[in-house]
Amino acid sequence: MSWDRVAVVGAGLIKFGELFDQSYEQMAAGAFAAAMASVDKGFEPVQVEAAMVATQRGTLWGQEGIGGNTVPTALGIAGIPCTRIENACPSGSDAFRIGAMAVASGVHDVVLVIGVEKMRDKSTDEGLLARAASGHPVYTRGESAPVLFAPFATRHMHEFGTTREMLASVAVKNHHNGTLDPYAHFQSEVTVDQVLKAPPVCHPLHLLDCCPQTDGAAATILVNAERAREFTDKPVYVAGFGVATDHPYLHEKTTFTGLPATVKAAARAYAMAGIGPADLDLAEVHDCFTITEILDIEDLGFCEKGKGGIVSIEGETSLTGRIPVNPSGGLLAKGHPIGASGVAQLTECWWQLRGEADGRQVAIRNGFALQHNVGGRGSGVSVVNILTTNAS
Repeated sequence: MSWDRVAVVGAGLIKFGELFDQSYEQMAAGAFAAAMASVDKGFEPVQVEAAMVATQRGTLWGQEGIGGNTVPTALGIAGIPCTRIENACPSGSDAFRIGAMAVASGVHDVVLVIGVEKMRDKSTDEGLLARAASGHPVYTRGESAPVLFAPFATRHMHEFGTTREMLASVAVKNHHNGTLDPYAHFQSEVTVDQVLKAPPVCHPLHLLDCCPQTDGAAATILVNAERAREFTDKPVYVAGFGVATDHPYLHEKTTFTGLPATVKAAARAYAMAGIGPADLDLAEVHDCFTITEILDIEDLGFCEKGKGGIVSIEGETSLTGRIPVNPSGGLLAKGHPIGASGVAQLTECWWQLRGEADGRQVAIRNGFALQHNVGGRGSGVSVVNILTTNAS
């Protein structure tokens, strides 16, 4: 039996990309307007009782100290309780989890969960790559995100025979899905040959194996499940969630062929939802690099460890495959505005479960969708949320 104490009655986002023409607050206001417009029976800002704002690096838009605090004013709801949540790349998905718990506790009946991130306004020296190297003065020397994930790719290749063509198949699939998603940063097809011949970044990862740096915002509206029908006749429920941590530094890792935080978070979410991987109709997973999606689908139980590359290149994760993965285009095509990424993935799951994903709609057989992020130094934290149309 699923948890189902909280319903998602609205969700929306702005088009992701290089949004130099929009401020942080303007992006948030756009996502909130989209979420309100999606509520079938109407929604007014005054109905929001509290807000959770996910922003991972306020320094990328110049205001680390007050990130999130400016959002209620921008949305016209100043005065409500508002909390900024930062939990690395899963910041948005963890804000959703915490928002769901706030509703389930009975403290609030209607909670806005909004993720916002400005990634492109700062120079390279001031931006994400420079910040990613912060931490221990020795352990993190020379590290950036590609440096953290490349060893997982080389070890996976060594132990399981995974090839660069298998990695490339992930990029080809997700860029194809991105062409069908009007909110995606990149909306053009790529070929395996283009991925293989793209400029190298950190062996074996090349440019098209990597997600872009993207601006964006996304929002969801959560309500007490008992009140869901006041807002819509097609509610989507929170079936379960899980969060877990792992050691942050590479020299502390116990494996380079999987991400233990994802395994633990997924086990907790499946147990809470009362389902297993075979019950899912689709998944939005964290594909910051092509190897990450291969690790994800193994760690989430979609296939045996070591088979992720084969499953990908044989099309089992395509829109019409056994388990469609990243129908939105994923981080590789849609983009990865960190605080917004998880909320945008949940919005895609909401659209898919309601049958509203247009040309990228997948077959809904069981009524369950999974959303996943992993991140932080050395993939030190993972969050998994499961949504359903099946109220217990």
